[in-house]
Amino acid sequence: MAIVQTKNPMPVQEPEVRAHNFNEVALGYSEETAINEASRCLNCKNRPCVAGCPVNIHIPEFIAKVKEGKFEEAYQIISETSSLPAVCGRVCPQESQCESKCTLGIKFEPVGIGRLERFVADYHNEHNTAKPQVPAPNGHKVAIVGSGPSGLTCAGDLAKKGYKVAVYEALHTAGGVLVYGIPEFRLPKKIVAKEVDTLKALGVDIDTNVVIGKTLTIDELFEMGYEAVFVGSGAGLPRFMNIPGEAYKGVYSANEFLTRSNLMKAYREDPVTPIMKGGKVAVVGGGNVAMDAARTALRLGAEKVYIVYRRSMEELPARKEEVEHAQEEGIDFRLLNNPVEILGYNNPDDPRDPKNGFVTGIKCIRMELGEPDASGRRRPVEVPGSEFVLDVDTVIMSIGTSPNPLIKDTTKGLEVNSHGGIIVNEDGLTSRDAVYAGGDAVTGAATVISAMGAGKLAAKSIDEYLSKK
Repeated sequence: MAIVQTKNPMPVQEPEVRAHNFNEVALGYSEETAINEASRCLNCKNRPCVAGCPVNIHIPEFIAKVKEGKFEEAYQIISETSSLPAVCGRVCPQESQCESKCTLGIKFEPVGIGRLERFVADYHNEHNTAKPQVPAPNGHKVAIVGSGPSGLTCAGDLAKKGYKVAVYEALHTAGGVLVYGIPEFRLPKKIVAKEVDTLKALGVDIDTNVVIGKTLTIDELFEMGYEAVFVGSGAGLPRFMNIPGEAYKGVYSANEFLTRSNLMKAYREDPVTPIMKGGKVAVVGGGNVAMDAARTALRLGAEKVYIVYRRSMEELPARKEEVEHAQEEGIDFRLLNNPVEILGYNNPDDPRDPKNGFVTGIKCIRMELGEPDASGRRRPVEVPGSEFVLDVDTVIMSIGTSPNPLIKDTTKGLEVNSHGGIIVNEDGLTSRDAVYAGGDAVTGAATVISAMGAGKLAAKSIDEYLSKK
């Protein structure tokens, strides 16, 4: 039988429709399409796709089950190594990981591994009502700081081995960046809630509104009887450019903007936490978070949304799919431009003027690409005399985040690097005995799947450590 050279396309909402709602953009494969896509897999003996997956999902095996129409069996294979399959199938950059290693991709389009994973997870969530079997307790207790992808993965892997696990989350909803950082149209909250409920059914306790470093310290967790602690607190401290005007009203970090929209429901018609409705918006940055912020602003009623990025499209770090979706929805990409000042309304003669301190525009300078920098990308260089002003009334800074220093500042002997990331060894162990860390708290902002891989490594190390006690 001839090989089908291209992936089965993913059905999506039409751009002119989805740009005005928060419903999921991608609609998912049907059973027939999933089987058809699975039939493209060559079932390679050396399984290169597995090596490209940070949590080593048994990819050929689960795809073989999809091909046979045995979708629940496929889910059980995925769940052997992944605690968040419905999440990974939606937000993982498969194109640079498992699919980039696909043998079929050498000549044709690789197998749609991520799309199949999403299909399998959604099928399971829709058709399976059985609760997972709770393993026999092994008598050990472990505390997890943060309920993001690294924390949930570590918790799930340990719970499956019989550990009594408690997860402490600072916000009022479990899920970390999965719920406050990724918009509904890309990852519905009910999907994350379902994954969290599965962990609860395994016996994992989730305690929200607990800020480790304030409500409790890591030392106090040990005093409560926990024998090991995993820190997966993420990187929630936003970075700014330190240019004039960043203190004006209407300037947000992408972190704040997305949290308000996602958890504080600013998308409602009468929000408790109002953010922009209408107007023109500039999002500074070119990563996935910038795409999320720009597309969220559009759905919140912006009449015009710009992406301002200092390099070209070739260097844009966001996923190709997210960039294409943003372009289809009408986001205006202003590439090779860099902000130098945020302009605002000031009337020093009347400090009571309610317009005082509001954004009126963003001054940018045009860039051109010079010699490669340390990262291998060509360094952007300013073009003298090329300044211009974009007329906007909201600016969203999406240039990265760093780990919050709270845990470091309240935990003696916990070493961090110059960027605030917790230093760990090859087993995920920090400079403190029995304290492990992983995900963005160690690396700074990275991908969901890399954080999951760190959580899985830490769980393995904690198990080896406590098994000797």
